[in-house]
Amino acid sequence: MGSGAGSFLKVLLKNFDVLAGPVVSLVYPLYASIRAIETKSPIDDQQWLTYWVLYSMITLFELTFAKVIEWIPIWSYAKLIMTCWLVIPYFSGAAYVYEHFVRPLFVNPKQTVNIWYVPRKKDVFSKPDDILTAAERYIEENGTEAFEKLIHRADKYQSSSYANTIFEDDYRH
Repeated sequence: MGSGAGSFLKVLLKNFDVLAGPVVSLVYPLYASIRAIETKSPIDDQQWLTYWVLYSMITLFELTFAKVIEWIPIWSYAKLIMTCWLVIPYFSGAAYVYEHFVRPLFVNPKQTVNIWYVPRKKDVFSKPDDILTAAERYIEENGTEAFEKLIHRADKYQSSSYANTIFEDDYRH
């Protein structure tokens, strides 16, 4: 009996990455994501949505470079450690990687005026990003006359029967 338990422990330790990888990278994040959906806090939603974005990027990287990765003997352990750092909320690894590496690639901070309001959160302690804050920011950047013109076009849009009249000053076909 003693040797059977010892050999089982050896097999368990030799295949730790294979056994722990799915638990750390899929099972726990799935459970935590479901719990985050059920809470009213946007902070945990952001943590897990960010994690899933990074997880999909890691998976795409692995699929793309599979032939190269198979030559790296410690890849599975490095991936396990990296995934633990991303998953454990104490470290906020997912938020760090997203803010410092992914977001700058996909988000242009000097973006032109977008007709769809999409609130952006900088961090947990920043001023809440609501429609009033967006209006104040628009007035600061473009002036009150531009804001009044925008409101006038929106009123004109609501009173007309055509959905594209809000753009009639800007776009001609």
